[in-house]
Amino acid sequence: MNIVDGCILMSLDFSFASRRQIVMYTHRPLALLGALLLVAAVPLVEASTTKDDAIRQTYYPDDFSQFVPRSALDLVKQVPGFNIDEGGGDRGFGQADTNVLINGRRVSGKSNGPAEALERLSVDSVIRLEVVDGASLDIGGISGQVVNVITAAEKKTTGLFRYTPRFRPTGANSEERLREFTVAMTGGDDESEWTVQVANEQRIFSDAGDEVVRDSVGEITDTRSERALNEFDRPSISGSYSRVTKSGNTFNLVAELNGNYSDRGETSERLAGDPDENTRVLSSAEDEHNYEIGADYEFDLGAGRLKLIGLHRFESSPTIDRATTTFVNALAEGTSFTRQADEAESIVRTEFSFPAWDSQWRWSLEATENYLDLDSRLDSLSADGVFIPVELPDAKARVEETRTESTLNVSKRLNEQVTLQATVGAEYSEIRQTGSANVTRDFVRPKGFLALNYKPTDDLFLSAKLERAVGQLRFFDFIASVDVNQEREDVTNVNLVPPQSWDFTLEAQRSLGKSGNLTLSLFYEDVEDIVDRIPIEGGGQAPGNIDSASAYGGFFDATLLSDEFLWKGGRADLSLGYMTSKVKDPILGNTRKISGDYYKSYELSLRQDFNDTPWAIGAVIDYSEQAPSVRIDEVSFNNKSRGTLYFFVEHKDVMGLTVKAFAWNLLGAENRFRRTVYSDRLADEVLFSERRSRNFGYSYTFVIEGAF
Repeated sequence: MNIVDGCILMSLDFSFASRRQIVMYTHRPLALLGALLLVAAVPLVEASTTKDDAIRQTYYPDDFSQFVPRSALDLVKQVPGFNIDEGGGDRGFGQADTNVLINGRRVSGKSNGPAEALERLSVDSVIRLEVVDGASLDIGGISGQVVNVITAAEKKTTGLFRYTPRFRPTGANSEERLREFTVAMTGGDDESEWTVQVANEQRIFSDAGDEVVRDSVGEITDTRSERALNEFDRPSISGSYSRVTKSGNTFNLVAELNGNYSDRGETSERLAGDPDENTRVLSSAEDEHNYEIGADYEFDLGAGRLKLIGLHRFESSPTIDRATTTFVNALAEGTSFTRQADEAESIVRTEFSFPAWDSQWRWSLEATENYLDLDSRLDSLSADGVFIPVELPDAKARVEETRTESTLNVSKRLNEQVTLQATVGAEYSEIRQTGSANVTRDFVRPKGFLALNYKPTDDLFLSAKLERAVGQLRFFDFIASVDVNQEREDVTNVNLVPPQSWDFTLEAQRSLGKSGNLTLSLFYEDVEDIVDRIPIEGGGQAPGNIDSASAYGGFFDATLLSDEFLWKGGRADLSLGYMTSKVKDPILGNTRKISGDYYKSYELSLRQDFNDTPWAIGAVIDYSEQAPSVRIDEVSFNNKSRGTLYFFVEHKDVMGLTVKAFAWNLLGAENRFRRTVYSDRLADEVLFSERRSRNFGYSYTFVIEGAF
């Protein structure tokens, strides 16, 4: 999803994998209705298809001309029923964790992935988009719906630019955002292609409101007026180079360098309560820089093809968090937590694909090294107004993982309607940790999947997938940390292990041709060693493993175009979904939802293009809700009060430019936070509770796009 300071600029940009974390809301009757539509709907217009059975639909840039696309990303976002899977969340590079190809090849990047690569490609360089059954391709690990972007063989140098200013006249802070822009260029010749992009992402978030604190019996002990302002800039330069030789060898290179400079602040003025306390100020700052470079080379070897892949990424993140309270007598107290974090990942991977026994086979071998270096410091404000160090366990610590994996994948077309894909493999990993305890542990984890795709008609596509997956650990979870804002502390946990899960997914897609697309997706996950909050032996709490958990839910997506049966130029996008989960709480022993999971959401997008004019209008409303975040001694909720509504007007030719104007938060949604802190959660003994609602007002955003 493309969000500009809370404004969703394009809808239906969720991947199925990401929806495990951001889940769409639905009621059961709607899900049933969606299922009936998928089976019974009759396309009003035939979808354009090719003679190749692997290609289900073909789209051309002119098919989306009403949206005035400037980049390949703009085109892909308009494909009915398709959601870009950014990937990057798998361990290592993975076999194929995205659903976007460029000229039949995937992007050899993680943070610099398919969306970034598509944004650098000018729409003038795109010939067509092919919606393909992934299991039918010569790319092991890909299943389900895949978009293959085909670019021109003969290329000319083209470019695009985007400028996105924003103004907030009301709310916590009147503000201006004037530094967000993107400039990209594409060029090449008959055998090669290059892209380059320079951009800055700027965000400003602010809100204000009152907070009420109550004691163990519900009496108000504190009332505060609070104001928050968060700002960041993310400048970046990225690019790619690809070459296909006359012999068919291919070489691809992607690289990205960026920064993340953020400042966050919150001021809390006491309105009632302790008469001595006056003002509490929270501040946070980060000056991050990171880079990523990835490359691959593929060539014929014997009866097959060998592909060599390499990737390296590095991130340096110095941060400081500070909380200071001043009193009416001018005295003050405060805490400061400073951390220097250096992270890196290096991957080497080889893949060999070959035909055998009327099937396509692919063997892969991957080696990965990850590390996290932390140098932390905790300071307390002295009576003299000077921050002095205090003892902090594991102030300096390092976590490393060395991992190797090998898999064998087979793809086979059983008949004209059914394709089968299966992968079997295993990984070996060794995790080393230094700090309060020098610990080395190793693991062997089986992994693989079985996918079956069924295409009974040209307009209906069904898929099922059963996967044994291994999750990626967050290295920060291993090491002690301090949250000075909420006055929380996590201790070190050296016993974390990677979670494993059985994942089952079902998906049905019904094409309505030029009239749209319907998709119904269902999933079930059975997780071992899920990471949640647990008590640590010796005292304290930290992220740790709980034996088992489960989650299941479904999503219904619909794209409807009005041209063929109502009026010209109308489009509606609807996303609904729901997930529930179960995990055994380590303190109470009862069953609850997985801590902090997004579990329901909805999104409705309407757009009307007025034919024979350059004007278009539209509106989007969306809402998502999280399950409670649970710690050993507290339970908290952080959700918006209602859906976020924005309206836009678009003019497609202002001196050759496309100009869009957005009015955001027309319903006056507020940020709401609820927290209950316990002295003993098992005995239901409340220490205090707090509730706050913050209004962030409305804002105006402009998007100015052009090509050169």
